[in-house]
Amino acid sequence: MAKLKTLSDLKGKLTGKVVLCRVDLNVPMVSGRIEDATRIRKIIPTIKELIKQNARVVVLSHFGRPDGKFEREMSLAPLTNHLSEALDGLEVKFALDCIGDATKESVKNLKNGEVLLLENLRFHAGEEANNPKFVEELASLGDFYVNDTFSCSHRKHASIVGIAKKLPSAAGLLMQDEIENLERILSNPQKPMAAIVGGSKVSTKLKLLNTLVKKVDLLVIGGAMANTFLKAAGYKIGKSLHEEDLVDTAAQIMEKARKYNCEIFLPVDVVVAEKFQAMAECRILPANKIPAASMVLDIGPLSIATLTEKLSKCKTVVWNGPLGAFECRPFDVATISLARTVASLTTSGSLTSIAGGGDVVAALNVAGLTESFTYISTAGGAFLDWLQGDGLPGIDVLKEIDQAEFSIGSLAVAK
Repeated sequence: MAKLKTLSDLKGKLTGKVVLCRVDLNVPMVSGRIEDATRIRKIIPTIKELIKQNARVVVLSHFGRPDGKFEREMSLAPLTNHLSEALDGLEVKFALDCIGDATKESVKNLKNGEVLLLENLRFHAGEEANNPKFVEELASLGDFYVNDTFSCSHRKHASIVGIAKKLPSAAGLLMQDEIENLERILSNPQKPMAAIVGGSKVSTKLKLLNTLVKKVDLLVIGGAMANTFLKAAGYKIGKSLHEEDLVDTAAQIMEKARKYNCEIFLPVDVVVAEKFQAMAECRILPANKIPAASMVLDIGPLSIATLTEKLSKCKTVVWNGPLGAFECRPFDVATISLARTVASLTTSGSLTSIAGGGDVVAALNVAGLTESFTYISTAGGAFLDWLQGDGLPGIDVLKEIDQAEFSIGSLAVAK
């Protein structure tokens, strides 16, 4: 058992100190308007706790993929007002860069309890490259480092791994909450256990699928991924999005599932259309009757009813990825319907449910069901890596580095 340093280990040490707090502000925005503020709401408790401890708080984040150069539409500047509002009106200052003399001056001028947001880390190539010089420049700004972004901790980036090796470091409250809940629910899950895995590409979730067939009793495959499996099972799938080069691999996963007594659920009926567009004319057909000119965009009502019955017999469900092209109506029906089923079973006390990944969280927000799941993770890639049993570099570094001046952390996490 390795000990993870948390904010409780920093108590009494932060007055007047500059704390570099890495968060995830990579929120969906359109014309400066936030479409989903979940990630902002989740980081506020950590920032408020640092303020309460009279720290000088410097917030670090990335936004989008600017590839190491300035992109105006990916600036974090518009988020200062949103952060300020979430912090009950406290002014949030903004630095036009995340390194350099001007940024150092802005940090130097911070008073106890004040908050400064730095510009997008990924405007510098050194962030994703974990460049030593860039790490040094970031670390030179602070006295302590707090990682409150579980969602980014699968990346070996400068602001995730590099700074943690340079400064006394700890996990923030959101990070701690994510790990505690994932450990509690998944270290010894109640059986029968189901996993719902959706999305467009089998290739991005190959390792996950191979891991899950050994651990769960029911594996539900949705989204365009299901098309690849349907083809592997001998179905004609028309013009449906799929990965032709992974059809044989899908067949191998199904064979492996049989070996481990894991039931793989594929749709028995589907929603098809000839065009992928909002409110397109569509039909519900058996999965073995897909026309050559059509594409599968959602699973059908019989599949939903069958899944509802199967999930009612489960005790734990893990969900990552939508069942259909939920972002485009009416192909959101299956995802929303199944979310309501899982939420109902959870609130009745018969099911423990955990969901993670941006698409699923967005769907649950639309349906107003986020409070009805046992736990909702803010993470996507990190959530997948955790489910696969992979270590997360951003968490591992908080446990591995020598921080002898800290008291023993209260949170034990198994490697």
